[in-house]
Amino acid sequence: MNRYPVSPRVGKEFSRDFLRALLSESFLEVREEGEFLHASFGALRDLKVGIEPGPTRRAPRLLVETVMDPKVPAEMQAETIRRYNRFLEGATGYTSKERAKRLQAEAKKGAPGA
Repeated sequence: MNRYPVSPRVGKEFSRDFLRALLSESFLEVREEGEFLHASFGALRDLKVGIEPGPTRRAPRLLVETVMDPKVPAEMQAETIRRYNRFLEGATGYTSKERAKRLQAEAKKGAPGA
């Protein structure tokens, strides 16, 4: 499971309802299973998301696990990636480049979840 840091500007509104709204905006249908929300679209057979509380209320993490279907057409793969990146940017407040930089910095520090 991947753990993504959430920006302070998003952290204030970061909640299960916030994630549900973003998921339904990007992937239409959302279902709940325990503590996690699930969605699927195109090459994403299953997108599982949740919230990991941080050391402070302002530092939660987005938990994400994906199951992919490599057999979908190239156009659908591209659309799936666009929607997935749009969801991650909305949920974390960071672009894909910013997320990569933060994850690399945490890996260098030996932070958990990196």
